[in-house]
Amino acid sequence: MSDNDTPKELPGWITSHLALYDEDPDKGHDWDSSILGRPGILPCLLLTTTGRKTGQPKVSPLIYIKSETGYVVIASKGGAPAHPAWYLNMVDQPNCEIQVRRDHYTVTARDAEGDEREALWKQMAEIYPPYDDYQSATDRAIPVVVLEPSA
Repeated sequence: MSDNDTPKELPGWITSHLALYDEDPDKGHDWDSSILGRPGILPCLLLTTTGRKTGQPKVSPLIYIKSETGYVVIASKGGAPAHPAWYLNMVDQPNCEIQVRRDHYTVTARDAEGDEREALWKQMAEIYPPYDDYQSATDRAIPVVVLEPSA
């Protein structure tokens, strides 16, 4: 990952997390969310999308779980009224890259729907309870995204 992959407007804690993942993927993967008053160690992957306006790669660290078909992330943006930029980029171009520890994968992203969405939401909220608060804080349905490795 290079400085060109990371937007300059990111909060310092995200920039630090990206630098840690770059320096030591195992430590970056096991992110200590307690620095923000959250539940502690959480698994994180790096999602690289293509910027829909710039065409440039954009990297986002995201909490995830492993599902039967891939990896699951939540497009919460802390309960903000608008979707996060990475999600909008992904909708525009669902073929993305992820890094999980030292492993890199090409994935295709899709929104989970119906019963699958509900089941995956519950699993994500178990490891990161603030997701339920984020959903309560916004009128939008927060997307649950499945990242499925490409064949």
